[in-house]
Amino acid sequence: MTDLTRLTAVETAVAIRDREVSATEVTQAHLDRIAAVDGQVHAFLHVDPEGALDTARRVDAGELSGPLAGVPLGLKDVVVQKGVPTTVGSKILEGWRPPYDATVVKRLREAGVVILGKTNMDEFAMGSSTEHSAYGPTHNPWDLSRIPGGSGGGSAAAVAAYEAPLAIGTDTGGSIRQPAAVTGTVGVKPTYGGVSRYGLVAFSSSLDQAGPCARTVMDAALLHEAIAGYDPADSTSIPSPVPPVVEAARQADVSGLTIGVVRELSGEGYQAGVQQRFEEAVETLTELGAKVVEVSCPHFVYAMPAYYLIAPSEASSNLARFDSVRYGLRVGDDGERSLEEVMSLTRAQGFGAEVKRRIILGTYALSSGYYDAYYGQAQKVRTLITRDFTAAFQQADVLVSPTTPTVAFPLGERLDDPLAMYLADLATIPSNLYGGPAMSLPAGLSEGLPVGLQIMAPTMRDDLLYRVGAAFEAARPAPVPPLSWEA
Repeated sequence: MTDLTRLTAVETAVAIRDREVSATEVTQAHLDRIAAVDGQVHAFLHVDPEGALDTARRVDAGELSGPLAGVPLGLKDVVVQKGVPTTVGSKILEGWRPPYDATVVKRLREAGVVILGKTNMDEFAMGSSTEHSAYGPTHNPWDLSRIPGGSGGGSAAAVAAYEAPLAIGTDTGGSIRQPAAVTGTVGVKPTYGGVSRYGLVAFSSSLDQAGPCARTVMDAALLHEAIAGYDPADSTSIPSPVPPVVEAARQADVSGLTIGVVRELSGEGYQAGVQQRFEEAVETLTELGAKVVEVSCPHFVYAMPAYYLIAPSEASSNLARFDSVRYGLRVGDDGERSLEEVMSLTRAQGFGAEVKRRIILGTYALSSGYYDAYYGQAQKVRTLITRDFTAAFQQADVLVSPTTPTVAFPLGERLDDPLAMYLADLATIPSNLYGGPAMSLPAGLSEGLPVGLQIMAPTMRDDLLYRVGAAFEAARPAPVPPLSWEA
């Protein structure tokens, strides 16, 4: 009998629709898979068998339908789900059960997607390795001694380890794409405002964006289409039709397109094997009929310092709501301490070191006398980066680069060196500052570990990602993880 956990989302949906297998059987197979391997991978923080099987039974009864009806999914624990624990990888929200669904969750439910549970992540999405989770690190299925990327390492690892064919991630500076690159999966950051942020626990409101994680480009396209679209509950949501991402994935043709290689996002600072796979990927796109040109985006070199002023500044404001009063952790409330003391004790105990570091950095950048010198200047750099993208897209339809400078590094290697950790997002941050869509998909192996190809497109041209990505995937199928640890 076919192992139901090895099917793509498309294959799973078709098998359920044609009644070759029930959604309940598919869901149970994935729940069994999680029980068997997640002790080693630690992709999930919470599994919801009752909720998952209830949705599956509704699909089998014909109450729910759609292109992904009955397909299991892991939900990053930054997305609220009514009645299901949502921790954001932090002790400060341990045990909190939201009273409402995020718009993304609402749309998944309407599509009949089976939500298996909540996936692990760096605390408040602040990290590049999922080692900053208050509940322990996730392990890369390709090599359990290595990181699965971050902040959404749990979602990417769940997909790579066949615990779920689909997952939802969020991307503030690369948190969907970087994990996809180092786990050999597909991850997409949609255009900012293309997918509702209502119900995402905020890190950096002008940068955060939910998006799909999958094993194939078509699977990602179907999930993208299911969760995207205008939402009046989100003031930053774009009131425009969803780009034709599924149609573009079916087209899978780069002939007639011009692809720009970003000079500033490859070469020096990138591992030799990563650079080699990238150059081979560019050759493949040329062979498929694309015209390739080199483009320069000179201000991209300032993207990281600008990001690490803008994102922490917004985080320091957003995380002020965790005050020990309204919800979440409450420490030292013995009736004798003042509210200020209780708040201080709660935040000291509830937040991890990386979150505290970024709150302090952001508060400083916004403080009187420093606002113009730091936050104000960073926003000016953001404008220059947007202009770089605008100019580049006058020369090319899409831009490409390696997704990450290196393959997955060993757990613990960069924990004591924040700057080295931040460098993992060197190539992904510019798209967040610009707001345009970007994809990472597998581009082969280096040292036996996955390398990612990043594709970037103009705002609201998400379809171009899928058109190029599907063509590349057809020519260069993704490598399969050895999963030798299963035995």
